[in-house]
Amino acid sequence: MRRTGAGILLIAAALGVAAGFLLDHALTAGGRATFTPSVTLPIFLVLLGAIVVALALPIRRATRGTLATPVNPFWALRIAMLAKASSIVGAAVAGLAGGLALFLVTRPVAPSIGSLGAVIATAVCGAALVAAGLYAEYLCTIRKDDDDEPSGGDDPGFST
Repeated sequence: MRRTGAGILLIAAALGVAAGFLLDHALTAGGRATFTPSVTLPIFLVLLGAIVVALALPIRRATRGTLATPVNPFWALRIAMLAKASSIVGAAVAGLAGGLALFLVTRPVAPSIGSLGAVIATAVCGAALVAAGLYAEYLCTIRKDDDDEPSGGDDPGFST
């Protein structure tokens, strides 16, 4: 499994910005109020990040030899994939909140503090979920063994 790159996070954030801006634009064009995220969304994002890191810590301890029991490789892979998914979702949610904020600040009428505060809190907590996901993914990596390196010309399937 490859680690999450900056490119996929930027693409998820850009798609989120576009979706957030277009959502608010469509709502106001239809005569409705703009979308404001719930106050519980930032709290949920922070809790999700904490859970992902907490699940990755035993894997780190097992791979570094400070835990007596061996790590289940399937469990480690599941946690690593959860960390990867969390970072991508965090980037998308932060981008969505960024798009909502971009729409709010480009309007001729000043937005209310409550709606702008909820949008900014969602963006910040989405970025925190990205950081937690990337850190948990780092915790799930193992050190490279000498056996992992190809031996060069000794490989019978290797042809020049």
